[in-house]
Amino acid sequence: MLKKLIPITALALGALTLNSAIAHGAAKPQHGGVVQVANDVNFELVAEADGVTIYLVDHDEPMSSKGITGKLSVLQGSHKTEAELKEAGDNKLRATGVKLAKGDKVVAVLNNVEGRAVTVRFTLK
Repeated sequence: MLKKLIPITALALGALTLNSAIAHGAAKPQHGGVVQVANDVNFELVAEADGVTIYLVDHDEPMSSKGITGKLSVLQGSHKTEAELKEAGDNKLRATGVKLAKGDKVVAVLNNVEGRAVTVRFTLK
């Protein structure tokens, strides 16, 4: 009986681990941007003509941006630009006056994401 129980238990634990990894992995971009995960939240950075939008998704559901503030830092070679991130309705944060290009490194430091400070790093491809 014990010999049958061990493989079944191992299989069940493996399935739970795999399911957990799939559920919390980075999702595919929904808005044509770059997705990173921090604190089990997907953050999608989208470069736009007049700035940047970050979409927040928690477990495949849009996450409210209400009360979230932050700062966006863009490193283009040795040149650094910073902009304030503000809630932009629904599950969006916006920073204006920022131009992004391929190869730029972007860091978003966000306050009050589910009560915590979160740092999210992106590299534009």
